[in-house]
Amino acid sequence: MSSLNIFDIAGSGMNAQSLRLNLVASNISNANTVSSSEGDVYKSRQPVFAAELKNILDKQHAGSKVKVLGVLESEAPAVMEYAPNHPMANKNGYIFKPNVNTVEEMANMMSASRSYQNNVEVLNTAKQLILQTLKMGQ
Repeated sequence: MSSLNIFDIAGSGMNAQSLRLNLVASNISNANTVSSSEGDVYKSRQPVFAAELKNILDKQHAGSKVKVLGVLESEAPAVMEYAPNHPMANKNGYIFKPNVNTVEEMANMMSASRSYQNNVEVLNTAKQLILQTLKMGQ
C-alpha cells in the first residue's frame, strides 16, 4: 500500500462527514416547518455510506475509501398536530410537522464533527511522518 493512499482514504472520509454535516444542518433548520398536507412536509434525510474496498491481495491498492451511496428520506410518518387556528391548518384543523428528531440530529452532528476531526488528524499525522521521512535523507 502506498503511503500516499492515506490521503485518499482520509479525504473520502472527510467528504462523507461533510455531507453528513450538511444533511444534519438541513434537517435541523427544517425541524419546525409546517405544512397543511402530509405529502408536502419536509422529511428527514440521512446519508448512506459504504466502504469501497480495493483488492486486498494487491499490496499497491490495499485499503478502503468511504463511498457515498446516496441520501435517503425517512419513511417515518410526519407529526400531525391539531391546530385549527394556525394559518397552515387543513380543512380538518391539522398541521403536519417534519419527522425530524432534533436530539438525534444533534448526536449525529457531534459524531460527524468528531469523525471529520479525526480524519484531519490522520492527514496531519501522515504529512508529518512523510516530512520526517524526507528529512532522514538529508
